[in-house]
Amino acid sequence: MVASKEHKKQFLIFNQNVFDLCSSLLLVITYSVKLCRIRLIGTLGYWLCVIFESQSIIWCSMIGSLINLMSITIERYIKVVHPNRSKKLLRKWVRWSAVAFAWIAGIVYQMALVISTSEVIDGACYGFKMWKSETAALIHGIWNFGSFYVIVLFIFVFCYGKILVVIRRQARVMAAHSGHGSSTSQAQSSHIHTNVIKTMIFVSVFYVITWTPAYIYYLLFHFTSNLIITAHFVFTFLGFFYIIANPFVYALKFNPVRRVLVGLIPWKKPEQSSG
Repeated sequence: MVASKEHKKQFLIFNQNVFDLCSSLLLVITYSVKLCRIRLIGTLGYWLCVIFESQSIIWCSMIGSLINLMSITIERYIKVVHPNRSKKLLRKWVRWSAVAFAWIAGIVYQMALVISTSEVIDGACYGFKMWKSETAALIHGIWNFGSFYVIVLFIFVFCYGKILVVIRRQARVMAAHSGHGSSTSQAQSSHIHTNVIKTMIFVSVFYVITWTPAYIYYLLFHFTSNLIITAHFVFTFLGFFYIIANPFVYALKFNPVRRVLVGLIPWKKPEQSSG
């Protein structure tokens, strides 16, 4: 995105890629530390438990990524459905504030949660397990499911549903005026805009598909402990797969990024130059 100069035009999408890159790197670092099987002793052991053993540092980035994904959805909604208001609402400082909020909110929420519910006992880390009461754990489980799944799903469906309706209406209008000499630059701009929306719809649907099992499992876990532990690892793997696969989604679906990557292929350069 930097090579194609899209990081300035699509600032929130660029930030989404930064989140996914951080999450992927932190995933490797966290499991590398866990494989070392360090005995947790003293203050250092406690912080190793809080940051790495409990995987909270990964979740800081993943929650921030989800908040940023919602910001992108709302930004696209305002741009397409309310184009006249978008110039007033989507100022530069608003985008920077959305980016800052995603990073700060993800870190603050996750660290507050893990610090209050984690302990080191006999050299072993008990992350997210030391709740003060079962009621508090249940309330958090319901709140977590509602905030990070139900509300997110509603925002995706509502915003992109409205966006698709407007795009279809605009496509009919452009088709009606195509015979009267439509502007090539306008058509190209519309195509780029549509490509961005299609990419983000794909990313959002991909998120829902990969994370739905994990959120349902986590919610059920607060009501019953008779769950298959293997399912937890499978559902977590699906969620992590979303993070790792996202950069490839942008590479394949996002035209400006795809053009730059194709240009790096030696045997594709003559085609581009001749075209």
